[in-house]
Amino acid sequence: MTLNYDDVIAALKQVIDPELGINIVDLGLVYEAQVLDDHVLITMTMTTPACPLGSHLVDEATFAVEQLTGAASVDVQLIWQPAWDPMMMSLEAKQQLGWI
Repeated sequence: MTLNYDDVIAALKQVIDPELGINIVDLGLVYEAQVLDDHVLITMTMTTPACPLGSHLVDEATFAVEQLTGAASVDVQLIWQPAWDPMMMSLEAKQQLGWI
């Protein structure tokens, strides 16, 4: 199986923020996902640098993508710039939170 971007995003959508009950993609925490042959690089953030779940969500994202057939390695980089903003959430996430 050839690993692709859509597979990686689908796997990351299985990672749920336990505080909000929304996946990390719809929360806007995933900034980028690159597939280079069988290696995956994910760039993501947290809602705040003080997020107590940061390492948990990074571990869960890594594990979710590692389960994909064809993923030889997964590197999740946690960054703080640009800073996360609630406007980065998907329409679905905003609806779930009752913002719209």
